Amino acid sequence: MTDGCIDHLVVPGTFDPITYGHLDVVRRARLLCKRVTVAVAASVGKNGVGTTFTLDERVDMATKAVAALGLDGIDVVPLRGLLVDLCHSIGAQAVVKGLRATTDFEYELSQANLNCHIAPDIESVFIMSNPKYGYISSSIVRELAEFGADVGDLVPPDVALRLEERFSGVGAAGADAMGDVS
Repeated sequence: MTDGCIDHLVVPGTFDPITYGHLDVVRRARLLCKRVTVAVAASVGKNGVGTTFTLDERVDMATKAVAALGLDGIDVVPLRGLLVDLCHSIGAQAVVKGLRATTDFEYELSQANLNCHIAPDIESVFIMSNPKYGYISSSIVRELAEFGADVGDLVPPDVALRLEERFSGVGAAGADAMGDVS
């Protein structure tokens, strides 16, 4: 911390996959301070089934997407442990989370309270979602991609390509299994 001001923020998430909504939060966090670390969480038990992409794949996608922002002072790292431990190890003083709706707030408030209990020296900062991206979530992007929808306006080109490759043929099989009545 320089002169009592926060100079390093962490933007954590599973980023499965990273979306334009995530990138907007990262860009705006960078406007708030000179150094931002995007922490891609392992989240091996996410939603009881794990992630669609491996940690290495998600770090790679996030690294490319963040580089495309063209901003200095942003790093991408894998997160395999506690977020507050990562903050301490890299000298970050705050965690930034984007909020889309009240449901996000309730979840993130409980996480912020837990982090404060474990590490009272780490601040929590919330950035309200840009309405342009407020409806985007990784799970919605994955579901759309699974059914063959074009997600190019929701995610960077590299991510859209990886989703297409990952779900190639799945959407048609899913529609057949559901019994297309058209």
